[in-house]
Amino acid sequence: MIIDSQAVKNTCNASVDSKGFCFYKSTNGIKRHLAIDTLGFPLFTHCTPANVSDDAGLIEMFTLNIDYFKSKPVNIPKITILLDHGYHPKKFDSGVRADLSSDDDENQV
Repeated sequence: MIIDSQAVKNTCNASVDSKGFCFYKSTNGIKRHLAIDTLGFPLFTHCTPANVSDDAGLIEMFTLNIDYFKSKPVNIPKITILLDHGYHPKKFDSGVRADLSSDDDENQV
């Protein structure tokens, strides 16, 4: 699985709440987060305001689509995730683990 994001300018018709300013690319608009498989087929997409960090957008995208990973058969090999340098794997790991533990707590109640 390959993951990346892109900050793009938004149209004037978009609401102010959906926009943000990406200081890294000096772009006022949105950030598209995309996860594809190794053949280039899209698995997940997620849009955030451009001021959301790559790590936060990635965690949001994965928590919204966590059922995909929970429904995988147990006998498949581990899924390798390729990220560029804009992401921090330790933040991703701790964020997804926190969301998984909160989901487990909710299911037990």
